[in-house]
Amino acid sequence: MLKKVAIFIALAAFGWLSAEPRTAEAHALVVTASPKADSVVAGPDSAIGLHFNSRLDRERSRLTLTLPDGTSRKIDIDTTSAPEILAARATGLQPGKYLLKWQVLAVDGHITRGEIPFSVGE
Repeated sequence: MLKKVAIFIALAAFGWLSAEPRTAEAHALVVTASPKADSVVAGPDSAIGLHFNSRLDRERSRLTLTLPDGTSRKIDIDTTSAPEILAARATGLQPGKYLLKWQVLAVDGHITRGEIPFSVGE
């Protein structure tokens, strides 16, 4: 009887542990970002690079830049970068505070979103 209980506990623990990593890998998360959050960049142009922990579906992913006056504009994503990187170029940036908003679809079908505030210096 004790042997059956030990086997049951071992199998239950193995099932729980083997299921846990799938949950952690279910969403694309930013590993590194340029510009970094709360950084100051030189204008008028700035490279944008977001490196994720998962491959992305670029056709269904988006980058939007909120300008200092509160208006927003879409930023075109470079289609030649690695599948886990969103690369783009923001042009015509004037001094002020900006908010880079990203939304990505990982190849596993999960959507994640985030924001990166940064400023353009004089």
